[in-house]
Amino acid sequence: MAKRIKTHVKKNDEVVVIAGNHKGATGKVLQVFPEKSQVLVEGVRLIKKHARRSQDRPEGGIIEREGPIHISNVKKTG
Repeated sequence: MAKRIKTHVKKNDEVVVIAGNHKGATGKVLQVFPEKSQVLVEGVRLIKKHARRSQDRPEGGIIEREGPIHISNVKKTG
């Protein structure tokens, strides 16, 4: 039986980054990865990913997307 991991933030919560390179940044939680203790926060830790050409993206190119942040580095606002 899989044990559920409890986290202090959930999807759509407004959070502020309290530690690390992105300290002070705020945003909405897009996704939570409890097994890795990580979260994706909208507009924080943007990384560039090189995309291969495909049917969905015929031109390929560089995509900017959010990278994960450790859950201990964020706290709820309000």
